[in-house]
Amino acid sequence: MMSHSNLAAKAEQQGLERGFSATAALGINIIDMVGVGPFVTLPLIVIALGGPQAMLGWLLGAVLSLCDGMVWSELGTTYPEAGGSYVYLRALYGERGLGKPISFLYAWQLLFSAPLSIASGCLGFSQYLSYFFPHSGEKLLSFTVLTVPVVFSGQTLMAMGLCCTALMVLYRKVRSIDKLMRVLGGVVVFALLAIIVTGLTHFHAKLAFDFPAGAFHLGPAFFTGLGSGMLISAYDYWGYYNVCFLGAEVRDPRRTIPRAVLGSVAIVGTLYLLMNISVLGVIPWHDLTGNLNGDARMYTMAVFMQRAYGATALGHTAATSIVVLIALAASASVLALLLGYSRIPYAAARGGNFPAVFSKIHPKHHIPHVSLLTLGGMTLFCCLFRLQEVITTLVVIRIMFQFLLQGVAVLLPRHRRARAERGALSFRMPFYPLPVLLAMSGFVFILFSRPNFLREMRTAGFILLVGAIVYGVRVYRGDAEKVAEKTLDLQ
Repeated sequence: MMSHSNLAAKAEQQGLERGFSATAALGINIIDMVGVGPFVTLPLIVIALGGPQAMLGWLLGAVLSLCDGMVWSELGTTYPEAGGSYVYLRALYGERGLGKPISFLYAWQLLFSAPLSIASGCLGFSQYLSYFFPHSGEKLLSFTVLTVPVVFSGQTLMAMGLCCTALMVLYRKVRSIDKLMRVLGGVVVFALLAIIVTGLTHFHAKLAFDFPAGAFHLGPAFFTGLGSGMLISAYDYWGYYNVCFLGAEVRDPRRTIPRAVLGSVAIVGTLYLLMNISVLGVIPWHDLTGNLNGDARMYTMAVFMQRAYGATALGHTAATSIVVLIALAASASVLALLLGYSRIPYAAARGGNFPAVFSKIHPKHHIPHVSLLTLGGMTLFCCLFRLQEVITTLVVIRIMFQFLLQGVAVLLPRHRRARAERGALSFRMPFYPLPVLLAMSGFVFILFSRPNFLREMRTAGFILLVGAIVYGVRVYRGDAEKVAEKTLDLQ
């Protein structure tokens, strides 16, 4: 294991700067986790589970995230470098063996899944802003590409505008971003607390715990609904690992990474559960599943504030304020996502597994600007898709190409030997390998309980096939170049 000074030296050699403090790292994770997700998807979880038992989705999502967070903490402190999962998969599967193609395929799918993830924050932002612009959701143009609906509207323009603004904000040194992330992390937590406090001060227990008949009957419908609910909650929790992508830019990673990962899960999980109970204590779950019109369901929290404070000036002010806070939270999540994901193509390029252009570092700001701008451009395109399709496709692809591959790798003999050698030098998950097995079981359940599982698997399979072809072409061209060089040497 490298000392702290050696880690700093390695980061400097890569052109990156260890500028993120422990507070900023925690803030980045919280921002990434919350964003706009729970404010948009709360009605979807209630619909999926059919009542207040939606809290099971949040609870099980927290347990799943905590178990998987231990995996990330252990790997993040073992390999505190830029790139996160790309670095882990390359090392754990063997840099001279399967690690190279597997890490390439991970970086390849990221070119699709990362823009989808970032676009979901942009689209959620535009949905909430439609509270101020009621007709912005009207379609100006719509068509279908490979069964995927493509929509262009005023909301699309707002989403694209946020993406462009985020790119401009991130085009600077990380130390200046560090301060911004601390502030935005506070805004995100404040938005959740405002909803929770409002709900608890206007709380009706009969509404919050109005379980329908057979709510907990363990039949096929229950598990199908639970799978759909956990898929959505998994999306809402994801981001607890974002600091791992920035491993080369974090101060004292052995302490900072586990605290940021596990601390963010504990904080956000508590806030999500309280938010779910608070909202259902004001808005009957029947309204969330059917009685709210489509426009109102897009900005549920504004309706929640109006229900709590009534049709008064205070109610209007509260609704307006929460929309502004949620819009800021969505903006913050887009910043955090672009920041973290832009380091993965950079890491792949530095390892010779991606086009070299992605490894370029800005001479003044010391950021991987080519990687950042590329992901930003692809996000602009993904803003044309509908939010629900973006979320489901994203979750399935990410589970297959990242979480399951990473979980299997942690169980391999290579990592077990590394754990024994490291001792107390880095984070060691308690009760190993139980958290890994629980996390993998949860992800597999989410995949196979989906009613559209096969359709989504085809999408993931197509991305895998194209990636394998691209990798094969790169290997063939590389081998051909080596043969040509040897021939010239002999001549």
